[in-house]
Order: sequence, then C-alpha cells, then structure tokens
Amino acid sequence: MEATVKRIVCLANSRKYNGRCVAGRELLQGGRPGPWVRPVSAREYEEVSFDERRLGDGSEPLLLDEIEVPILEARPKSYQRENWLLDPTRAWKLVGRLGPGRLSRIVDSVAPLWIDGYSSSEGQNDRIPIAEAETLDNSLCLIRVARAVMSVTENQNRRRLRLFFRHAGGEYGLRPTDPEYEDRYLSREVGEYEIGECYLTISLGEPFEAFEGAPSYVYKLIAAIIEIAEIRSTR
Repeated sequence: MEATVKRIVCLANSRKYNGRCVAGRELLQGGRPGPWVRPVSAREYEEVSFDERRLGDGSEPLLLDEIEVPILEARPKSYQRENWLLDPTRAWKLVGRLGPGRLSRIVDSVAPLWIDGYSSSEGQNDRIPIAEAETLDNSLCLIRVARAVMSVTENQNRRRLRLFFRHAGGEYGLRPTDPEYEDRYLSREVGEYEIGECYLTISLGEPFEAFEGAPSYVYKLIAAIIEIAEIRSTR
C-alpha cells in the first residue's frame, strides 16, 4: 500500500497508554484549515510510539508545529472518525510553525462539548455513555476559554489533575492528558491554580469500563492546553 502525505498543524501530542495520541487540523492549499486528522498505529489501542512520530531530526512534534505525516488509509472507528493509519516506515517532517494569529481562525464553532449531563465522581460533564457516544460523528475539537482552574488533589498517595472551565454556557471538569501540564502540576502542592485565557484541544478517548459489569463510558479528555500568554511563533 502506497503512502500519501497529509500536512497538519499539531494540536495534540497527548499521553495514551505506552505512547501518544497525536492529532491536528489538516492544512489545505493556501494554508486553509481542513478536517481533523488523528494518525494512528496498527496496534490494539492505536497509540503512536516515539519512533513512529519523531521528526526527521529525531525530535518530538510540538504543539503548533506544521508537519507532514505519511498515511496509508482512513481508519475511522465508531465516533473517532478522524483516524488515519500512519506509515510506520517513514519519518514525519517539520515544515513550519503556525503563527499565533492563525490559531484563532481554526477554533471550532462554539457549542457544548458533544453530550452533557454525565459526570464522574471527580469531574463535571466529563463522560458520555458508550451507546450515546457511538451516535457521534467526531471526537476532536479546539475551543478557546477565558479562564480555567487546574485542581490538584490526592487520593491514596496519588496525585490527580482536573481542569475546570466554562464553555458554551456549560461547566466542565476534565482530566488533562497533556504531558507538559501533567509534569508541571503533578509535582505541586494540593490546591487550585489559575490558568489564564487559553485554547484547549478536547478529545473523546477510548471506551472505559471501571470494573467488569460496570457501565461503559467515553471520557472527554484535554489533549492539549495552549496558554495564549505562552504562544510563540518560533520553535
């Protein structure tokens, strides 16, 4: 099978099992934003290894990098319609950076995050029953919020993070899987930390069953946090 190349702006490089979930908006002719693309591997949970996602110089794709990704075919799965099987034999290529002014042009329309009304014990509007999630036709979005609060809690000597924010009239408390923010906040004292205006890439994760016989849910995850004050136009 011959690979083709999709040029995307990286809007997520988040933790997923033993690898990462990489996703972004395709960049069409003239730099116009196209559909979401999530390169996936052929493994069971489709996580992307470092060898599969590294750039030609051996570095890691960063948020807002414009990269060329060799892909083999579309691999839509249930609500994750954006999945494309990557070519593991070819390196990804860095071709540019998305300037700060262009990011605001690719924000998705202001709307509730899919289906609200279902919350875990620690979250808020953070999950969807699998039967309802399977009616959806997308699993990624980029939103802009005026402020957010990172909550650091501890349970049985294990630190946990939740990001709380308002969007489209709703209140949300979602778990971040952005490795940079996990590293930054898991080492802090238990408490709440203010985050200013930011962009958030939200992803619907794999179906999760807490224990055998329990209801299965799809969780809304914060795959990337891009603080407006920290955006840089160069790598």
